[in-house]
Amino acid sequence: MEQFFADYLERLNTLSDNFVATFEDLPDEALDWVPGEDMNSFCVLVVHTTGSARYWIGDAALGESSNRHRDSEFQAHGLSHADLKARFSALEVYAQDGLARLTLADLGTTRSITSPYGENREVVASWALLHALEHTALHLGHAQITRQLWEQR
Repeated sequence: MEQFFADYLERLNTLSDNFVATFEDLPDEALDWVPGEDMNSFCVLVVHTTGSARYWIGDAALGESSNRHRDSEFQAHGLSHADLKARFSALEVYAQDGLARLTLADLGTTRSITSPYGENREVVASWALLHALEHTALHLGHAQITRQLWEQR
């Protein structure tokens, strides 16, 4: 595997581990707790973040359909700690397998996709991979703030 892809996986795995650390020692009721209006629970954050990363890595960079239903990610509830951790594990396994099949030249591949908002657009594989990391990091920050709000409630 090219060093770039190994480094990418290390960053993705670190973000995943940090995300799991935000909720793994909390009680079950914390997973579906919503801190306020227009905010999301840990359950929604995990389902959405992993669904989005799978989409950008798989659909956009690798050209493999995830059959993602973005809107349903925001309806997620009732999942256990193990269920949420398994979503990150599955993402890591998928990314490891998928990126092992890419070359540095593949990073310049342009794909026609339907964005999560329903618009048709062209994206370059490198952009899609970087966006997956960026989006995961953004929602990790949301999860960390949710953790703080849970502890201060």
